[in-house]
Amino acid sequence: MRNKFIRTLGMLAVAAVLLPAGSCTKDLDQAPTYLASADVIYRDPAQILQVLARLYGGLAVTGQTGGNGPGSAQPDLSFIDEGYSNYIRAYFKAQELTTDEAIIAWGDAGLPDYNRLTWNADNQFIRAMYERIFFQISACNEFIRQTSDDKLASRGITGPEAGTIRQYQAEARFLRALSYFHAIDMFGNVPFVTENSTVGENPRQGTRAEVYTYIESELRAIEPLLLAPRSVYARADKGACWALQTKLYLNAKVYNPSVTGNFDAAAVAADKLLRASSGYSLTPNYTHLFLADNDRAALRNEIIFPVAFDGINTQNYGGTTFLVHGSVGGSMDAAAYGIISGGWFGMRARRNLVDLFPGFPGATTDQRALFYTAGQTLEITDPSAFTDGYAVTKWRNVTSTGVPGKDVTGTFADTDFPMFRLADVKLMYAEAVQRGAQPISTSGTALQAVNDVRLRAGAPALASFTGDGLQNILDERGRELYWEGSRRTDLIRFGKYVSGYNWPFKGNRGASDITTGRDVEPFRVLFPIPTTDLVANPNIKQNTGY
Repeated sequence: MRNKFIRTLGMLAVAAVLLPAGSCTKDLDQAPTYLASADVIYRDPAQILQVLARLYGGLAVTGQTGGNGPGSAQPDLSFIDEGYSNYIRAYFKAQELTTDEAIIAWGDAGLPDYNRLTWNADNQFIRAMYERIFFQISACNEFIRQTSDDKLASRGITGPEAGTIRQYQAEARFLRALSYFHAIDMFGNVPFVTENSTVGENPRQGTRAEVYTYIESELRAIEPLLLAPRSVYARADKGACWALQTKLYLNAKVYNPSVTGNFDAAAVAADKLLRASSGYSLTPNYTHLFLADNDRAALRNEIIFPVAFDGINTQNYGGTTFLVHGSVGGSMDAAAYGIISGGWFGMRARRNLVDLFPGFPGATTDQRALFYTAGQTLEITDPSAFTDGYAVTKWRNVTSTGVPGKDVTGTFADTDFPMFRLADVKLMYAEAVQRGAQPISTSGTALQAVNDVRLRAGAPALASFTGDGLQNILDERGRELYWEGSRRTDLIRFGKYVSGYNWPFKGNRGASDITTGRDVEPFRVLFPIPTTDLVANPNIKQNTGY
């Protein structure tokens, strides 16, 4: 099955699920409508698999036909340009543009507020992230509801077929847990519904701690039901479950301060992935992880759970199409990045990211220093000028042998987005140990884990950590994982997001903040609940400060 699971079924031209395009969480617990009735679709195991594929597609596609602009047919979210509504595009903006790693040139309403950490509850990009998360949760709830043992039996699905569909249901529960993780990470107390919620009622607001506990219990429950690690590429398997457990436990004190033993739990979950028996290993060449053939060969040994993209079958203006095009501009040769249709002159690195690579350019052997400097300035004085700030060459739509992606127009990317990969897990294990977890013999010491990642990238090994080692690990996460959607969460966990550490344009309210930035209000560790949802659902209360 391999990539075809998503790449050929993600658009669901047959037996398509048309979930509500409405924008309010009052619709979260409503049943979606279908081209065919639910009773017809969920009576056929082949069509059930297609619906599951559409759940995976919810991370990659933007509607039933893909596209961009107000003329697009059947978008998932109707309030915003369809190209902006892609899950990964919205996730990248929220997690990277609001940090020391990236800035964007475009002036679309709300984007400059991301650059400066000055957003409010009417920001359309925050709303896009929020609604994409809960659209995905709604779709997963309906799938889980329709594949209960009772419903399967009533439709004549029993025996091995029913067992297979229970495994599909476990995958849907993983996808729901992933989106709930993103929800509590970004928004704190959030609307909370499951397959057992009463249809037609406004969702209640679950506390961050409550939803954290729910995610933890779901991941424990589904772990034995999921496929073995690396069974089918781009499917949620036990490895994906362990990776999300590791990340959940590592951030537990942010989400639920009463939790104890979370760092030990994070180390144990990480160790399941780091053991040789798991089948995962670091790919020899770091740069190949972000190319159009990163679904193949040794690269698949490192990527634990990708969001799969295909230049033919998942065409839209989000995902890695956005990451590749948005990173190219100035004097860069767009064809070298597999996008002959041209770059979009969007994102660049803030100086803090470049400074993580001492000696760049010329005096570093670190493969991860992927910056384009010709015609670019290190300092950014005008965010709207693409030539202000070094460009980042990490994401490309060419293969490891230099062949462009499959789309002959040079527009849509084949590059998969690694939501979880082994290097991240190694660094999470190292952090858990440095924060007090007992080292596990099969995974070694924290320093060994960090040096594994450094040596793969061509950087010299560290002889020892400085102080408690946590700054070393945060810096290493920045070098290894920049522009992969981790930075905002990392900075908050390390207590460096709102105060005590600044970057250009952070909190920008005047000329003095352009180069150095300034502390921002403590409440900005959370995004606001969109105003539209507060109006629609009286059960939802706004986050403090907004």
